[in-house]
Amino acid sequence: MSSSWNSVGLAVLYQVLGWVAFVAWSFSFYPQVLLNYKRKSVVGLNFDFLVLNLTKHSSYLIYNAALFFSPFIQQQYHDKYGDKEMIPVAANDVAFSLHAVALTAFTVFQVFIYERGTQKVSKVCISISAIVWTAALVCLIIALPKSDWLWLIDVFNSIQVGMTAIKYIPQAIMNFRRKSTIGWSVGNILLDLTGGVLNFCQMGVQSIDQHTLVNFYGNIGKTLLSLETVFFDVLFIIQHYVLYPVKKDEHGKAIISERVAPLIRPSDKPEEDNV
Repeated sequence: MSSSWNSVGLAVLYQVLGWVAFVAWSFSFYPQVLLNYKRKSVVGLNFDFLVLNLTKHSSYLIYNAALFFSPFIQQQYHDKYGDKEMIPVAANDVAFSLHAVALTAFTVFQVFIYERGTQKVSKVCISISAIVWTAALVCLIIALPKSDWLWLIDVFNSIQVGMTAIKYIPQAIMNFRRKSTIGWSVGNILLDLTGGVLNFCQMGVQSIDQHTLVNFYGNIGKTLLSLETVFFDVLFIIQHYVLYPVKKDEHGKAIISERVAPLIRPSDKPEEDNV
């Protein structure tokens, strides 16, 4: 076993899968941003999802950047899993996390400038976010005396796993209550699903080359991220195409159902088109 690649072909495939996943995941943010811009409205986009998503991606950026750039943390990783094990974070992971934080923050900005109807961030979401960041601060204080940075970034990795597991739930519930996915971009979901599948395949390629599954449980956050992403994206695809398909008029414009109305004030008539 070696900390370098045994097969040049698998090494190249690993990089290709990683960067294609990066492109798919990165571009997955743009359909929602463009949909918001086109409609001049964020009605139908759940604000709890946005807040939880920002916490998730911020935590994942901290984990990826710290493990990828810090030789000290990398040494702690090798001390725990073995000197011959490869670091399970690639450059595309860091690039994706940085881009995700920026685009999620921009989408939050859109909430403040576009029509949002009666929607608002729930008290439950605010409480969860406050608890998570308070816990992270406490963990930082605990890690400082012993410089246990690997443990600390593992905490942030666990946060992103937890946020991924719950961030989609408010949007899924909103779609169910409205019996509609209008305002929620299916383009986002299709690209997100592509990235999740390719990300998991990338880890599989590394495991095949190294003849070990350490990279799966050594970076359990990345593993669970892919699995959670695939699960919820399939759920949203079923909601959009099977349960609540969008009806359009002869001009191709989505017909707003009465069940969507509670989120929009009578005077609001945003143009509804799914990207």
